[in-house]
Amino acid sequence: MRFLPPALIAAALLAPAVALAQVGPIAGDWYGDLQAGPNKLPLVFHVQADGAASVDSPAQGALGLKAKAAFADGKATLTLILPATFEGQLSADGKTLAGNWLQNGASLPLAMSRTPPAVVPANRPQTPKPPFPYRAEEVSYANPASGLKLAGTLTLPQGQGPFPVAVLITGSGSQDRDETLFEHKPFLVLADALTRRGVAVLRVDDRGVGGSERGELKTATSLDFATDVTAGVAFLRGRKDIDADRVGLIGHSEGGLIAPIVAAKDPRIAFVVLLAGTGVPGSEVMKTQSRDIALAGGAPPAQAEEQARLIGEANTVALSEPDLGKVGPRVVALLTERGAPPATAEVQGRLLSLPWYRAFLTLAPADYLRQVRTPVLAVNGEKDTQVSASQNLPAIKAALTGAKDVTILPLPGLNHLFQTARTGAPSEYMQIEETIAPSALTAIVDWTVARAGKPPHRQAD
Repeated sequence: MRFLPPALIAAALLAPAVALAQVGPIAGDWYGDLQAGPNKLPLVFHVQADGAASVDSPAQGALGLKAKAAFADGKATLTLILPATFEGQLSADGKTLAGNWLQNGASLPLAMSRTPPAVVPANRPQTPKPPFPYRAEEVSYANPASGLKLAGTLTLPQGQGPFPVAVLITGSGSQDRDETLFEHKPFLVLADALTRRGVAVLRVDDRGVGGSERGELKTATSLDFATDVTAGVAFLRGRKDIDADRVGLIGHSEGGLIAPIVAAKDPRIAFVVLLAGTGVPGSEVMKTQSRDIALAGGAPPAQAEEQARLIGEANTVALSEPDLGKVGPRVVALLTERGAPPATAEVQGRLLSLPWYRAFLTLAPADYLRQVRTPVLAVNGEKDTQVSASQNLPAIKAALTGAKDVTILPLPGLNHLFQTARTGAPSEYMQIEETIAPSALTAIVDWTVARAGKPPHRQAD
């Protein structure tokens, strides 16, 4: 189970090929709504006659996710090139597929039909609309560490500069430059607010999304993604309209782990903002996340604790096996023994076999936070069920021993996306019209503008 983003379409990662059967009866397009708690997530399947397939999640801005389709004995299987599987029964008239979506240990009902649904745009009142009182420039640059081209948008205040600038860093999974999720565009909202206050902003498509090249995502880890950020910083420092000594980082969730990795190696970074960043290793984050999400979804405490314990056991198995190729079978055996459906166990086994997951479990944020000397803001919603504020904010504060300008800010009533929430469960994200609570946006922007406008902040070791 990945910790960011919370959505079911979380990443474009390679999975084992599926043995293909004749798929003629299910070839074509299928439409349905995935039941995620009280909410519905629209999905579209595109199945070709040769078994190639793709999946769209329009509300998340995730389109064309690759998959493989199989059909035998009236049953359809769609395995995404990420750890997720759909299993469904074709109706006698060939017009519906009824089954379940299996991902992250969960089995959710999903019924697909041939009939496209009526499209009702979500209401997202905070999404900025033109005209804007600043300039937006489409940019691209190469990451010399990977050789990949990255593409994004640089917003610049009016005038010649040089301007201070913030580099926005997305959370886990393949996300676009706006960190689009359920038609929310939090990075666009944040970039708009900052640029109106005189701070330039660079927001970038993740590898394999939009204008950025894909590379070998199946082997990439947070350390590789950190080199993408370093490349963006170097690109900005080469521009005459950017103040090379006032380049800062703002990272959300996994981006809040990546930002200190970059800042620890680059003493010229002017400021760091951690939005729901982690302060403890991923192995601890995942257990707490599993429990908190289950509780927010209404599970009895005993069941939530058991789920967290099982996640911990699976992680222990993954970390104890030096051969990644053997992790999957061991995890599958553990989960199957504990009563998990075979398909669910297979999905979880693939996830825990990924180099990204092993790195996430073992990377210690404190190792990097201790090396940061620049001003730091760490902010977290107190109803965040993905990255617990009570678990991570104290750990971040304790690790920032070398930084004298540190602000730790828990925000009451806000979830992982900094929306005003009822329970904090990920299932609420798509139903909430607010993209970022005004209290959070004001706190983040005011702090950033104050530090970005100052001369470079240097501290002796």
